[in-house]
Amino acid sequence: MEQIERIKAMELYLDRASQAVIQLSAALDDYAVVQKALSELSAYYSSNEWKEDYAADEQNRLPKSLKRGVLSEDAIWNLLSDSRELNSRLLEMGTELASH
Repeated sequence: MEQIERIKAMELYLDRASQAVIQLSAALDDYAVVQKALSELSAYYSSNEWKEDYAADEQNRLPKSLKRGVLSEDAIWNLLSDSRELNSRLLEMGTELASH
């Protein structure tokens, strides 16, 4: 019976790891695609254009129907911070994996 249980356990590992590899590969593909967008957001957030857009929003000069999450003081900052943290995790994991 020990052999059967071992095979069942290994089968679960195989299924879980296979799914995780597929999902991570797809997520990394998506993340690679948005790198240019992250760079553009970073440049915009530190530009005079963002400050002008923010001021226009504060002065109610923008249409109320306009989606303007990029003008919140936290949305872009949080996204860029999360992206930097993710990049650090990826580098750390890559280093760990390379040493195995």
